[in-house]
Amino acid sequence: MINRPSICRLKLVAVIVLTLLSAGRFVGTVAAADQRPNILFIIVDDQSPFDLKIYNPDSPLQTPNIDRLAAEGMVLDAAYQMGSFSGAVCTPSRHMVMCGRTLWHLPNAAGAVAAGLCPPQLEESTMAAVFNKAGYSTMRTCKKGNSYEGANKQFTVRHDATKRGGTDETGSVWHGERVLDYLIDRKAKQDSDPFLIYFGFSHPHDTRDGTPELLAKYGAVNHTNKNVLPLANSKQPALPINYLSAHPFHHGHPGLRDEVSVSGVWEKRDERTIRNELGREFACSENIDIQVGRVLRQLESMGELENTYIVYTADHGMAIGRHGLQGKQNLYQHTWRVPYIVRGPGIQAGSRAAGNVYLLDSLATICDLAGVKAPESSEGISFKPVLAGKQQTVRDTLYGAYCGGTKPGMRCVKQGDWKLIKYDVMDGQVRETQLFNLAENPHEFLKEHGRESAMETNLAADPTHAEKLAEMESLLLAEMRRLNDPYRLWNQPDDGVEPSKASSRPKTNRQKAR
Repeated sequence: MINRPSICRLKLVAVIVLTLLSAGRFVGTVAAADQRPNILFIIVDDQSPFDLKIYNPDSPLQTPNIDRLAAEGMVLDAAYQMGSFSGAVCTPSRHMVMCGRTLWHLPNAAGAVAAGLCPPQLEESTMAAVFNKAGYSTMRTCKKGNSYEGANKQFTVRHDATKRGGTDETGSVWHGERVLDYLIDRKAKQDSDPFLIYFGFSHPHDTRDGTPELLAKYGAVNHTNKNVLPLANSKQPALPINYLSAHPFHHGHPGLRDEVSVSGVWEKRDERTIRNELGREFACSENIDIQVGRVLRQLESMGELENTYIVYTADHGMAIGRHGLQGKQNLYQHTWRVPYIVRGPGIQAGSRAAGNVYLLDSLATICDLAGVKAPESSEGISFKPVLAGKQQTVRDTLYGAYCGGTKPGMRCVKQGDWKLIKYDVMDGQVRETQLFNLAENPHEFLKEHGRESAMETNLAADPTHAEKLAEMESLLLAEMRRLNDPYRLWNQPDDGVEPSKASSRPKTNRQKAR
């Protein structure tokens, strides 16, 4: 027989457990407060989602460890980076990852701080700073430069260096070793604090010097002679399905490094050059996958894998021959989209969702997964409900911008199956509009691709779709206004906006990046 004091004690225990559960101190179903989840955030440099089999089953790239993350977690089919006001697209992209703010509200966006569009001392509310305050151990390795230095300094352990060579010391192995060293040291010290590891790679960004073994596997060579073409090799990846030998009009950024100066490609867009460069890209990407596998096995051996949320993504996509382009300064799907996989407690294995997420949502999401309060400065939306299978998307409309060259530059907007891209570049000499139905034309074929289907082309000039075009034009303007885009395109009202006076624009309240 249970006496009254025992019953009281049982009731008290039940109340405590329920209180902890309601406060979010349990993650998944069994992890207690002292077993808060770890975070491993993997980010690579310059990788199109369509390089990976999980997004493009025809890709010859072999990534068994990334495939494992997808098979044991969730793949997001609509993850994007919002854009760039710089030719170094990675710089604003990595700022957005670190602070969760929208493009025109970043500390390095011209005039944003002075206009009240970005709070001062933002670095104190960035990824590592937030997790440090929550009692996490924080560590990072990544490339050096074209990033958010103020945020990077917040990591307790930091090993940054640009490693784009073809040896263990000069390539991706170096980044992998830094994470392995950290984990081995953690085990030796019996460190039980949860960790946040920012596991960045310098590849597959150029120069894409792969290891000899992996270059041979993909039939590629580290080509350095601009005066001759690389040798043809049947092992090289096939040309992308939307390959063109030239883009149909100027991309709007004269002298852009990625389009004219990348070693091994330069201005060339012929088949041999592009296939060789893709082989180099894939050699570097497979080497990244190998390092990911090494870290997964180490976590598994330490018994930490199942209590770790793992994110795999890239700072942006990449063209390499698609649409006749080479770099990342465009808004086609192969470059605007990013790969995004999440594995961890409570995420259904082998699941997929659209998501409609931006990279800038990452901070809010990992905070939500860890039970850590996201900073007030974050404008991102947690997509934890998507990862939990409760909803498919977190927003209906997606906006993109590139204006690192001539202004105003490129803008795009996507809603449902429809996508609009606008080009207002070269001082008004190039003004183009593209309208795509991505359900019918997922590769954004243009007339130059010569497809037979009437829907597999740019539909902007088709009177059948005039109403949809007008709707998307209005939607783009609404997004530009909402997100404080300091420019307007040739066929938009100027709203009194003068880019040179962007710093004098009125202060707006913080809003989520819906």
